[in-house]
Amino acid sequence: MPEHGPQPVDRQLPTREARDLIGLVRELAGREIRPAADEGEHEGRFPRETFRLLSRSGLLGLPYEEEYGGGDQPYEVTLQVFEELAAARLTVGLGTSVHSLACHALATFGTKEQRAEHLPAMLGGGLLGAYCLSEASSGSDAASLRTRAVRDGDDWVLDGTKSWITHGGIADFYTVLARTGGEGPRGITAFLVPGDAEGLSAAAPEHKMGMNGSPTAQVHFDGVRVPDARRLGDEGQGFTVALAALDAGRLGIAACATGLAQAALDEAHAYVLGREQFGRPIADFQGLRFMLADMATRIAAGRALYLDAARRRDAGKPFSQQAAMAKLFCSDTAMQVTTDAVQLLGGYGYTADFPAERYMREAKVLQIVEGTNQIQRVVIARHLAGPESGA
Repeated sequence: MPEHGPQPVDRQLPTREARDLIGLVRELAGREIRPAADEGEHEGRFPRETFRLLSRSGLLGLPYEEEYGGGDQPYEVTLQVFEELAAARLTVGLGTSVHSLACHALATFGTKEQRAEHLPAMLGGGLLGAYCLSEASSGSDAASLRTRAVRDGDDWVLDGTKSWITHGGIADFYTVLARTGGEGPRGITAFLVPGDAEGLSAAAPEHKMGMNGSPTAQVHFDGVRVPDARRLGDEGQGFTVALAALDAGRLGIAACATGLAQAALDEAHAYVLGREQFGRPIADFQGLRFMLADMATRIAAGRALYLDAARRRDAGKPFSQQAAMAKLFCSDTAMQVTTDAVQLLGGYGYTADFPAERYMREAKVLQIVEGTNQIQRVVIARHLAGPESGA
């Protein structure tokens, strides 16, 4: 009889070090993350101690320079770590990706002095980050954001509200995009804001259909003073900073979506092997076998797509189009595979006794965050055919 439950993915990894790293993550996920996932999501409990453990283990700074406490890992390895974590619990996998996104602006656009001062604590010192771009009236149209930063001597004073912020209200630092100039993308600047800054507050977390263990909240800036030394990149460069981070972040979403889909496939596979109807295992029925085959094929295709984009990034090649394709395909795959998993479990799939229904609820958000899948299609089309007339 095959062993029921999660089966290790047969990964093609570039080094022995990478194979050992994935082994460590699988062990940690199986011991510390997966067993508490159902209860933690049901109770809406954020696993802060898990993130401290990930930080101590070096898993919150994998793609960044070792000089500043990072892991110096290629993105193709980093993303597979995100996938393993998301397969154990999406709140953890997605939270790790968001933290990496929040570190990106400083690691990529910060001065050497800024990186030396702040990155070590952010990457391995137990801190947790959040990324503040979206607003209530500027979601897909991020360049129209209204949060404003006004220069006052050696400081900037921030006023405004950010919406849909993962880790809002619990983060130790926020990477914030604010308007310092005129309308449009050229008037935006990036700042690194401490979580305990005076005038910074968060609303109550949103009530969501899934990922209840991960707080998503509005973050308010009411006269928050930020030294100019915490400005990231040049004044007016913020939209470039944001887009660079989002390209990497979309790959994080793709990897997490693949992990969630893999978890749903594993659950469905174990169920059909153990369930009998009409005197034989339902795994003997061709219709169900074909569903499993389609699920596995979509997951493998998504994994190949996000890894191709990651390898392009690691090689210094353009990867924006490939990142959009990966985010689009992998999150659509997660929605399809989790829906099929519920169907394969039948009535049990619709109950909270099995995690399939949770996976299905969680998958939906992956089609929305860090650029809806409709926006991903816009990005892909622009690469293929150029901007629309008048755009």
